[in-house]
Amino acid sequence: MSNFADLGLSSSALAAVDRLGYEQPTPVQEQAIPLVLEGRDLIAAASTGTGKTAAFLLPTLSTLPRGTRGKRAPRVLVVSPTRELAQQIARTCMQIARKTGHFVTTVFGGTPYGPQINEIRRGTDVLIATPGRLNDLMERDVVDLGRIEVLVLDEADRMLDMGFLPAVTTIVDATPAERQTLLFSATIDRSIEKNLGSLLNDPAIVEIARNGETAKTVEQFMMPIKNFDKPELLRAVLEEKGSERVIVFARTKFRTEECAEELRRAGYRAESIHSDKSQGQRRRALENFRRGKTSILVATDVLARGIDVPDVDHVINFDLPDMPEDYVHRIGRTGRAGEQGYAISFVTRESRRTLAEIEKLIGKEIPLMELETYELDLSLLKKPARSKGPRKGAGRGAKPKGARSGRPASPDRRPAKAAHGERVRDARPGRAQRADGRSRNAEHAKKRLEFKERRAQAAAKKPAVASSKKRLSGGYDYSKFASASRSAE
Repeated sequence: MSNFADLGLSSSALAAVDRLGYEQPTPVQEQAIPLVLEGRDLIAAASTGTGKTAAFLLPTLSTLPRGTRGKRAPRVLVVSPTRELAQQIARTCMQIARKTGHFVTTVFGGTPYGPQINEIRRGTDVLIATPGRLNDLMERDVVDLGRIEVLVLDEADRMLDMGFLPAVTTIVDATPAERQTLLFSATIDRSIEKNLGSLLNDPAIVEIARNGETAKTVEQFMMPIKNFDKPELLRAVLEEKGSERVIVFARTKFRTEECAEELRRAGYRAESIHSDKSQGQRRRALENFRRGKTSILVATDVLARGIDVPDVDHVINFDLPDMPEDYVHRIGRTGRAGEQGYAISFVTRESRRTLAEIEKLIGKEIPLMELETYELDLSLLKKPARSKGPRKGAGRGAKPKGARSGRPASPDRRPAKAAHGERVRDARPGRAQRADGRSRNAEHAKKRLEFKERRAQAAAKKPAVASSKKRLSGGYDYSKFASASRSAE
């Protein structure tokens, strides 16, 4: 393996390497840095935690001339899908820029426009942005991308998953056609080549990690559990395996809040982080986790790639992710920079299929982890036995035509349809017939008609009521009271 001095970096960039504490380049850095220094367009795929950020920042700032002081448009643009990832890139970039003499500006949503607009208007060399906020600033005529020399699309696959393709296309169209384009992603698949491949000119390809490949420094385990028993199992894992520097991933924002609250009630220093949190709350939660004020961070998939915290002991998948690819990014939060880590996934009977899809993606079976203090129910992983009875409609043992599933045949049920011209008697209860086979309905109709005639005759014999006799509301006759009052007068 070569060292950074052999890669062709400038003296100021090598000073930044010492500042960052890097000793040897990672595989993606070793292969990507010389290509970027040559000015080639690049598609690079590497798993998380392998030094991709420095792989494009070190060579870019190494060759970028220092800008004059005062107002100037950015010459390097880095686009990332989330604000956390943008901040992570900015931290690395500012450490390098202190040695190379460049100015760095970061813009993202969830914060006031004013400070970001003022900083851009004062002039900057490197602009790091999320697609949504950058498009807003472009519509306000704040950002001029006409002088961009290097365009970096970081976590490009994630931007496509989050629906940023229209915004990214607008950004790319605003940059000069003669530019260097660097596309970094966790994987290279058809969606990347189809939607973003046309943006590059004869790109070189660096593929360190193939689709589904996980870091070798991360040990993976699974534990079967019923859904409502997950909180109890989580506490047992934390007690037995340790509760410091732990990231717990839940499927939804609600479950993230619920899980963090249960951990706090159990006495753990836990905080939640998801997209509904304000930018200030998310920044404080990450900073508290980095400094050790918080020992457990509960997060959603949106932040699976934006949490760059060193020395994460282990990752727990409280819920399996909806997409198998997100599993790779989740467990990539531990085992970073060559350190060892491990990941534990809770698997319910309902999520067995998701586990199978994850195992197919990563190309290996995830082993079981057992605890000394908690007994797991291994039957949850067994597939339900199929019924050995014949299928409906099968030849041998098939049910007779017209028979209903699960109900025995009964002589009292409606008989099958008779042949043409044949009379069939209905023997069901309430369907009695005369001995001659005729229905009793005709007799009932005749009796009703006779009853109506008798009622009409009785009504005709009643004397007519005098027209002067008035009945008020309720049908009661008040005329007798009127006669009494007249006699009293």
